[in-house]
Amino acid sequence: MSDRFDSTRDADADISTALATAAQSDRAVLIDFGANWCPDCRVLHHLFRSPQVAPLLARNYVVVRVDVGEFDHNLDVAARYIDLTTSGIPALAVLAPDGSVRTATNDGSLANARDLDPGQVAEFLTRWAPGDAGRK
Repeated sequence: MSDRFDSTRDADADISTALATAAQSDRAVLIDFGANWCPDCRVLHHLFRSPQVAPLLARNYVVVRVDVGEFDHNLDVAARYIDLTTSGIPALAVLAPDGSVRTATNDGSLANARDLDPGQVAEFLTRWAPGDAGRK
């Protein structure tokens, strides 16, 4: 997983590829909406790399990072999955392999990622993991 949000990426193509991979591997797609200027986005990425969280991501998710710039980039893509006006960034959407949204952090629960610990991130990822790993 890249440690930067890349404004040159084609978010729609990346999500389509991730959905195909997820369907073949019994995983979900985790879309991480954020921007390089965002301190909480960097904190969340750091939490994703923690020993408690990284194995959950690798086992259960295909991760797509979507750059929203200064709320002026990929907004049409984001609007299909999340409400950035209430979520802020970072924001996550979990998609089933068919593209349906299983959950999205529209409540802004990740906007202050600096206040989270790896256990809280792991709990979110475990809850929305596909198959037997997920608890709804």
